[in-house]
Amino acid sequence: MASTIRAAGVVLLREGRRGTEVCVLHRPGHNDWSLPKGKVDAGETLPMTARRETLEETGSDVVLGAPLPGQRYRVEGRQKTVDYWVGRIRAGGGGFRPNREIDKMEWLPPARAKVKLSYPRDRALVDIACAAPLTSPLIILRHTEATKRADFKGKDDRRRPLTSRGRAQAKDLVESLMAFGVESVHSSDAARCLQTVAPLARSIGTRVIAEELFSEESFRKRPKTALRRLLTLARDPEPMVICTHRPVLPSALEALADYFSFSGRQVRATKPLAPGSFVVLHRTLGSRGRPTSAVAGLERFDL
Repeated sequence: MASTIRAAGVVLLREGRRGTEVCVLHRPGHNDWSLPKGKVDAGETLPMTARRETLEETGSDVVLGAPLPGQRYRVEGRQKTVDYWVGRIRAGGGGFRPNREIDKMEWLPPARAKVKLSYPRDRALVDIACAAPLTSPLIILRHTEATKRADFKGKDDRRRPLTSRGRAQAKDLVESLMAFGVESVHSSDAARCLQTVAPLARSIGTRVIAEELFSEESFRKRPKTALRRLLTLARDPEPMVICTHRPVLPSALEALADYFSFSGRQVRATKPLAPGSFVVLHRTLGSRGRPTSAVAGLERFDL
């Protein structure tokens, strides 16, 4: 049985002189007008693919916003699935250059973009993307693979480090987290959490903010205080990641579910988050740019 083709893309938006504009692309090989998208390369997550393909096809870097409905259709006898996000331009990229795959790019008002696009499924996505609210991601991350407790010779468990595999996982996480435009990095003060987010912090040019309350030991002693701190951060509009531990995650996610009025089952799925896995809450921003008590989308990414 033929394997499914996986792909990812965006509805890329910008604010023009007369309002919102949508990026549409002409593919000479297909003789059609489409949205930025492409196949997943080996070792990529879907957010990485969406960002890379957007940069390659449009010459513009992108921040992924709220997730959009995926598409499923058949291509030459194989099933193809495409995951989409709302995309907003950010600084970076060398600008559009025509090539054999994409020879024309246009920025159009939504109504004109829908006329230009070749496929009804893409036209429907434009409507949904343009109606989506502005969002800011809050990412809850479990630290990557750490040395087992039984193998750690130190007396203070907070000093227990990542394994070599965990350090590699931490580096691999960087591109996926950067796709969501993370600007602020918070972490339990345990070494394994700090080491997990250190590569990300270096890549975006910021420092890791150590949060003692999100360590296993402190959370066990002062769970209510820790959860109050979590909800304070949840009300901060800055795009952020918070790295913590497996025993902390259930209570943290339940507190966020209560605050943002979603079901905890939506992010727990059937198993706990594995090391290096994370949940993205796309917090809806209000008129003053502050998070409301709602989310425009929830996503879980498992390593």
